Amino acid sequence: MLENRDELDAWDREHVFHPSTHMAQHARGESPTRVIEGGEGVYIVDRNGKRSLDAFAGLYCVNVGYGRTKIAEAIAAQAHKLAYYHAYAGHGSEPAIRLSRMIIERAPAGMSRVYYGLSGSDANETNIKLVWYYNNILGRPEKKKIISRWRGYHGSGVMTGSLTGLDLFHKAFDLPRAPILHTDAPYYFRRTDRAQSEEAFSQQCAANLEALILEQGPETVAAFIGEPVLGTGGIVPPPKGYWAKIQAVLKKYDILLIADEVVTAFGRLGSMFGSDHYGIKPDLITIAKGLTSAYAPLSGVIVGERVWKVLEQGSDQLGVIGHGWTYSAHPLCAAAGVANLELIDELGLVGNAREVGAYFNRSLAQAVGGHRIVGEVRGEGLLAAVELVEDKADCRLFDPAKKVGPQAAAALLERGVIARAMPQGDILGFAPPLCLTKAEADVIVDTVKGAVEHVAARL
Repeated sequence: MLENRDELDAWDREHVFHPSTHMAQHARGESPTRVIEGGEGVYIVDRNGKRSLDAFAGLYCVNVGYGRTKIAEAIAAQAHKLAYYHAYAGHGSEPAIRLSRMIIERAPAGMSRVYYGLSGSDANETNIKLVWYYNNILGRPEKKKIISRWRGYHGSGVMTGSLTGLDLFHKAFDLPRAPILHTDAPYYFRRTDRAQSEEAFSQQCAANLEALILEQGPETVAAFIGEPVLGTGGIVPPPKGYWAKIQAVLKKYDILLIADEVVTAFGRLGSMFGSDHYGIKPDLITIAKGLTSAYAPLSGVIVGERVWKVLEQGSDQLGVIGHGWTYSAHPLCAAAGVANLELIDELGLVGNAREVGAYFNRSLAQAVGGHRIVGEVRGEGLLAAVELVEDKADCRLFDPAKKVGPQAAAALLERGVIARAMPQGDILGFAPPLCLTKAEADVIVDTVKGAVEHVAARL
């Protein structure tokens, strides 16, 4: 058995190109290969039998938890009935039609249709094309620029990687590309003026956005994209008044709003959608992860009525829309989505995320918020972050070369809890499955406390 494990390890290093991985270190065997073999609830088990509490739900995505046979059986039943047919030229399948109705029933008011892909990245590529198409149909060919935010995450493609506002996803890829622009991250903890209130900081973000629009020319700016809560950029809930102030600027200059809800949709914040949670009224919504709880790859663009009417107008003018993916509305993935959304309702997971999430965030703050290397504990629903700092008094950050965040994540893993070391900062991120119990939240909190104390002692 050991020989087989060694062989699998070697094959992995020789043949698999892992995303977001130090390629050379992995190929040389300097970083571990961890093969995951099973999971149940909030726990996963690797091939060596090590059981870990997955406090990041894969990549924010296993909302219903591991081992849900209802979804597996739905996929299998659909595979026996119809494994694949395309969605081009009006073709459909029963699960895709049912899922679309279920999504629109749960979506914020004013949403109309769902276009499907396989990842958040391709959904945001679709959003970009729809924004450009929309303005061409309206006779505004110059209105094409899209404003994103520094530290936002919107994908890893050429254009979606440009929307992403993190250096890691730009380095050596010749990104970002025009016509993508970036404005301030709503990251109150890292504000320059420590005496500034949240409302004042939000007003500053809105004022800087308006200044950028005016500098570029409002007639050239088509859309603004933002996550309700910054995800990979640090798990940062918006400061008070932020979304109301931003939306006022967008409305003033007739700029579409894309809400990237890849992380927040389907219960993560204790609300079905993050847009409803924060009073956001989007024109387009990006969905993925929680749509199937990652039991099958599926993403979507939820198109609002305002945009949909113009798309219809475009078809009358130009004929068939020239956009499509081979696997759009894939029947197996749609079947997984239907079963997943039914489970979210049956298990009361939105309410659980609200109740247990509040308990988890409160307990985490009580356990480590006062520690000398913890600058901030923040979160909303079942999203949370612990930001580590060298000096608590002035929130001075550690030298990135010390890799304090990765050290803390490694210390957690050694103790049986998986968290994420977030990029561009020493930040521990948490996004556990929405079925998390208070007892399991206590396990995470106790382990975080021990890991922080361990890292602090080493420093």
